[in-house]
Amino acid sequence: MGYMTEERQMIKDTAAEFTNNVVLPLANELDPQKGMIPRSVIEQMGELGFFGIKAAEEHGGSGLGCFEYCLIAEELCRGWMSVGSIIARSEIKGLLTLPEEHRDRLVPRAVTGDFLLSAALSEPDVGSDLSGIKCRAEQDGDYYVINGSKYWVTYADGSDAIMVITRTTPKEENPDKPYLGLSAFLIEKPRGELPEGCSGSPIPKIGYYGWNTFELSFDNCRVHKDFMIGEKDMAFMMLASGLEIPRAHTAARSIGAAQGALDCAIQYAQDRVQFGRPIAKFQDIRFKIANMATEIEAARQLMYSVCDKIDSGGRCDKEAAMVKYYAAEMAERVTSDALQILGGAGYTHHFPVERYWRDARLTKIFEGTSEIQKRIISDHLLGK
Repeated sequence: MGYMTEERQMIKDTAAEFTNNVVLPLANELDPQKGMIPRSVIEQMGELGFFGIKAAEEHGGSGLGCFEYCLIAEELCRGWMSVGSIIARSEIKGLLTLPEEHRDRLVPRAVTGDFLLSAALSEPDVGSDLSGIKCRAEQDGDYYVINGSKYWVTYADGSDAIMVITRTTPKEENPDKPYLGLSAFLIEKPRGELPEGCSGSPIPKIGYYGWNTFELSFDNCRVHKDFMIGEKDMAFMMLASGLEIPRAHTAARSIGAAQGALDCAIQYAQDRVQFGRPIAKFQDIRFKIANMATEIEAARQLMYSVCDKIDSGGRCDKEAAMVKYYAAEMAERVTSDALQILGGAGYTHHFPVERYWRDARLTKIFEGTSEIQKRIISDHLLGK
């Protein structure tokens, strides 16, 4: 039996219809203006069950897996990568470690998209090496007081809470294990604002529009000890143990952006007439499109394989790194070729291909750069 069951095809078709009818028109309108994703779209996604796709039925979710999650993400990113990314903001894994009163209050909201998180991991001087985190949290009675800076915090303003990774034990206490001593905290806040004791400003990025990405400064920001996520000093281990799904999700986002660009290039090639015939009749254009479609399908099938492994319960660090690496690199090539097919028209806001091109470039950077993925793959093959 193939990967695409009847249920999965229905899920894919539902996401595709929503993308065609809602996401694509919205992206074409708002992305050139650097506009924000409307709350109404998030609410519609919640009604369709997109946010709770991986959550267990006992928590109000669909109880499905990474495969279905990535099917939805790919289709949404075929419209606008920011919309396909926002479904990751309802992750309940960390919420389940909170005391019962908070868990029971927040999890039902998260699975419907009514409680979305932003993640504050990186810092101005800390990117891939999270063991270098300097933002600190010091205990003061029943509270922790957070001080320090964070960078690349997407949706810090629009989210309902910020999950911040801090240092709770000095690095010097574990010189041989610098990854220890990090703890995660959930800071609830009013939607549309930053928490008390936190200030910041949007980073002027070149794409990934639809939501803001912030640089934040925490100045005696207080959070109750009950809102520590997981065990004290073990946040790095918690993050490292769950990277396969985010990397598969990034592959899905890459594939969606590439597919959107290909769709645009095919339509333009059929409509654009030069030398008395559509440019789709020229062999170079036809071969370019054939190559683009083949690369997309190769990445898609690798993603299906990785998702199947994840849902089977086994670890697949190497394979997840492979699909993230391959799909991201593929997306940059394919979206660039799509822009080339459109020529000068592709370098304008009149067609969405430039959006796919800008957003695809980011997939080689976030969730671990392409270089980090190659390091993971080679370590598995050759030893560290």
